Amino acid sequence: MEEALNFLQWAADLGISDTPLTSTPQSNSCLGHSLFVSTFPDAGGRGLATARDIRKGELILKVPNGALMTSQNLMINDEVLSISVKKHPYLSSTQILVVALLNEVNKGKSSPWWPYLKQFPRSYDTLADFDKFEIQALQIDDAIWAAQKASLKAEAEWKEASVLMHDLKLKPQLLTLKAWLWASGSISSRTMHIPWDEAGCLCPVGDFFNYAAPGDETSNSEDQVAGKAFYLQEDSMLKSATELATDHRLIDAGYEEDVSSYCFYARRNYRKGEQVLVSYGTYTNLELLQHYGFLLTDNPNDKAFIPLEPDMYSLCSWENELLYVQPDGKPSFALLSTVRFWAVPQNKRRSFIHLVYSGNRLSTHNEVAAMRWLAKKCRTTLDILPTTAEEDGKLLVILDKFQDIHQFMEIKEMPPPLASELCAFMESKDMLSEGIYVPSSVARRSIERWKLAIQWRLHYKKILCNCIAHCTEIINYINSSKDSEYQEIFVKPVYLNRFLIIIIII
Repeated sequence: MEEALNFLQWAADLGISDTPLTSTPQSNSCLGHSLFVSTFPDAGGRGLATARDIRKGELILKVPNGALMTSQNLMINDEVLSISVKKHPYLSSTQILVVALLNEVNKGKSSPWWPYLKQFPRSYDTLADFDKFEIQALQIDDAIWAAQKASLKAEAEWKEASVLMHDLKLKPQLLTLKAWLWASGSISSRTMHIPWDEAGCLCPVGDFFNYAAPGDETSNSEDQVAGKAFYLQEDSMLKSATELATDHRLIDAGYEEDVSSYCFYARRNYRKGEQVLVSYGTYTNLELLQHYGFLLTDNPNDKAFIPLEPDMYSLCSWENELLYVQPDGKPSFALLSTVRFWAVPQNKRRSFIHLVYSGNRLSTHNEVAAMRWLAKKCRTTLDILPTTAEEDGKLLVILDKFQDIHQFMEIKEMPPPLASELCAFMESKDMLSEGIYVPSSVARRSIERWKLAIQWRLHYKKILCNCIAHCTEIINYINSSKDSEYQEIFVKPVYLNRFLIIIIII
């Protein structure tokens, strides 16, 4: 408690405030007028709650430039760091900020940032932190590849920056890959965008806000496959560019040059005591796991990618990242269009391409063929995975129970796939096989990451199951309805067709 109060006093001394300019700020804390620190066990842990009723668009926190931990600010106050960095021009801006952060940790209590550094977590659960077992627990090739890539990238960047860290004479424990993963995890999960440095900035108090996924207005529904471009185009008929920029600013956060501060605004109306959330942007669960070390149970921006036939990728001009299944099981517009076109006989495709891009169904027979292919592909993908969605759910219950009583149920009582995975985990951690033991802190952290991997693959499998149900429903409807009724319900809205036509012309 005392440590937290000291931090808030430190922040207030730097000019960080939740008090409007028209009010007198408190002298002993940067919070209290609009916000206060609270704990939300089921919604991100530590976060910021409202100290009063707040209206959408209201300024709720301001962090001046001098209070932002940027490479520039750190080098201004540390000549040795500044000189050393200039000797290594090949390092990226992110690597420089990671090294600068470790350099401040190396100073200990003599660092002016020490009260802030003590607020950082001791470890992170980003994909770069996953070990071999945890990576394989993701099960899906795309996710495994992303985790392996993140791990290799972190190790390569650490090796590149090692000479600079030795030049700064960091303590031995801060020269290790473990220390680098901690610092890079801090940068990945806590930094905020600033226009003059790609690495971003660490924003004291501002990084206490927990994440809120963008709402329906920016979600990846199939009628929003082109996202921002479409909405800006439609909105521009009603609003000026200045008005659009203002609207965006008032529901998020950003650095404002006119006040030389990072400013945070309420995204919506809040009642006193509610947690205030900030959107970091539109992320899938895998991206959230990669950059921030968490995922959402209900993420409207999540995507599930399924293997396609080799020739599908060359049929249409869609980018691969647009060929996905949405959380509700519906294929994205690009994926549905591609599968529809692929189901057309090769000698007839030229005459159907304009219909594919317009969003209209090609024929009842073609629609059934497309739905059957999607459903079959989802079933095939699920069948080759080591565990089912139901088994993943059971495994999460087992791990939750273990964390409460430090005891696994008898392995012989588990379904074979779960028993096999549990044995593999225990073997990877050199743990006893009797079923009762006192786990080390390393094993506890590994279990948390293992659970994240299970949760991610479970969400992926649920999306594919939803897709099977969606396709089956459409097939059944077509088989039991008149053609005219089906045409009325499943043809894409006119506004999407207009947008796609515009894209083709451009």
